[in-house]
Amino acid sequence: MESMAPSRLVTPGELADALGALRASSPLVQCLTNTVVTNFTANVLLAAGGSPAMVDVPGEAGDFAAVAASLLVNLGTPNTEQAAAMREAVTGAGAASTPWVLDPVAIGSLRVRTALARELAAAGPSVIRGNASEILALAGVSGGGRGVESTDSVAAAADAARELARSSGAVVAVSGEADLVTDGVRIVYVHGGSALLTRITGGGCALGAVCAAFLSTGPDPLVATVAAHAFYSAAAERAAEHAAGPGTFAPLFLDALAAISPAELRAAAVLS
Repeated sequence: MESMAPSRLVTPGELADALGALRASSPLVQCLTNTVVTNFTANVLLAAGGSPAMVDVPGEAGDFAAVAASLLVNLGTPNTEQAAAMREAVTGAGAASTPWVLDPVAIGSLRVRTALARELAAAGPSVIRGNASEILALAGVSGGGRGVESTDSVAAAADAARELARSSGAVVAVSGEADLVTDGVRIVYVHGGSALLTRITGGGCALGAVCAAFLSTGPDPLVATVAAHAFYSAAAERAAEHAAGPGTFAPLFLDALAAISPAELRAAAVLS
């Protein structure tokens, strides 16, 4: 990154407006996510101001995606039944123009989820978010990280993220010390957060759900995705100030998500 100057692409006021719209609408977010993080993801959405719906049953998922405000598809534990529901949900979302997020968890060396991620990435997600190794693997540049852990830096994934955004039509977000968000032309870095997010189960996966919630707040998915990351980072920083470790961080993080106001987000966001 070249500068810590405020981004001309997304303004703090737009972030505040997005959070205000989320709180006013309490968007219904359908989550097809992994079994390890379901409860935490639902609690994060509730704390942020959204309304979670964990509808991942074949025969229901597609119908529900057509009425939800937005959709999360997270590949953390993709069993056969859930994979079928994901395909249904994505089809239903496409037919109803429901915005949706693809989180390609731990792809690369794991062939089943890697193939599924590439299939879903071709189905028109609004946002693709993951760590640097996941984004590199989805772009076909590398073999992925160590399970859910990234072995690559955000800087190493920047070019691949931009090309993936151009080829998929999605906004691509790469999580790291500074999160990168791009639509293939515009690039915004979101600074802040806390390393304690990597010490709790679901810290990254729940961010995908928050991105989905923010997608319902306006027409520009890049602004929505930047707002989600800035909001998440600000809450993590606030929680980390009072946490003794990961055990106390998780509930403090939920409290911080609920407490941050649009005005506080406007003041706290650091973009470049």
